[in-house]
Amino acid sequence: MDKAQALYEFWNSFEVPAIDEQSAYDEDTLNDLNIDFPYITYETATSNFDNEVALTASLWDKSTSWERITELADAIADDIGYGGKVVRIDNGYVWLKLGSPFAQRFPVESNDSIRRITINYIADYLTAT
Repeated sequence: MDKAQALYEFWNSFEVPAIDEQSAYDEDTLNDLNIDFPYITYETATSNFDNEVALTASLWDKSTSWERITELADAIADDIGYGGKVVRIDNGYVWLKLGSPFAQRFPVESNDSIRRITINYIADYLTAT
């Protein structure tokens, strides 16, 4: 598994109801997709050995309540944990850490029923290449 695949696997490891097996999408792949709520979008950016990269992901839901995506944000925080989460890849590891602030709510002004929580996290690439 390479660095980008590690991010894909991490974000698709959460129990998010979806039409297909995929519930998280790289932000650069969304243009032509018709996706049902809830879902996750995430950035893909990689680096070389021992370089931290600040990244964001967004949790999206269509609801009158923040409850479902707040629970998902909490589950992601628990999974990463205070010490971070280490993911094994082909040439080393990716160390995922909580960013600050970790989660922020953003209502979508154009639609009162769409909820978005932005997740800030850090990927530290501990790899040979």
